[in-house]
Amino acid sequence: MAVQATGAVAEAGGGEAQVSEDKPRRSLARLAMIAGAVLALAGIGGGAYYFYFKPGAKGGEQAAAQAPVAKPPTFFDLPEVLVNLSTANNERTQYLKVKLVLELADPALVAQIQPVLPRVMDTFQVFLRELRPSDLDGSAGMYRLKEELTRRVNAAIAPSRVNAVLFKEMIVQ
Repeated sequence: MAVQATGAVAEAGGGEAQVSEDKPRRSLARLAMIAGAVLALAGIGGGAYYFYFKPGAKGGEQAAAQAPVAKPPTFFDLPEVLVNLSTANNERTQYLKVKLVLELADPALVAQIQPVLPRVMDTFQVFLRELRPSDLDGSAGMYRLKEELTRRVNAAIAPSRVNAVLFKEMIVQ
């Protein structure tokens, strides 16, 4: 009859006890944990050295400081637009009043847009008159309107481009 206990196996007849090898296994596990902790600390220390104290790191900062500074955008105000919205025959007439601003990447674009401004305003008028009041509901409606106006103004002033069409004021009455 054999009884198994922690770390030893005893035989009833012989009285001999065999000591298992749990103690060396435990010490190997501890050694592996300590070695892992030492390697992790060495990795953290090496990473900190690489990012903060590496020779030549200051040269990278100088290169970033010499990088060209981005120009601030230029804004061009458009005339106010007032249109009646498309409605069914039995509904009352609703109006849309919009004040728009074009965001330009380069101030030189103002001189290119000025001569074609009547074409830009015409494309806006034609598009806005076909809108229904339900097309302007919520932020999604305003986002779609902004994207469509940006697309239309870019088509009218091609090959020049505007970054965005911004709303200064928008009233539906």
